Amino acid sequence: MSKFRPLQDRVVLRRITPADKTAGGIIIPDTAKEKPVEAVVVAVGPGARDERGQVVPLSVRAGDHVLFGKWSGTEVSIGGEDLLIAKESDLFGILENVS
Repeated sequence: MSKFRPLQDRVVLRRITPADKTAGGIIIPDTAKEKPVEAVVVAVGPGARDERGQVVPLSVRAGDHVLFGKWSGTEVSIGGEDLLIAKESDLFGILENVS
């Protein structure tokens, strides 16, 4: 991946693709799949500025597994890889203990 550093309170996400089969072994066709709402944080910006001008660091770090809104962010291609750039406020939370 090319070097890309997001600005302010933006994060770069790599979507985690769900399995192609259900637990019962049924294969899900591409047309029936929804866009995944789980991702790995690839890069984070330094943070947003508060009313006093101080930078407030983000709560997420590179490597965190997060959930985000289905229509959140902007899809981009960086170094041939499809990624998503979103604001930290578009993230719902961090998934703990994910392997």
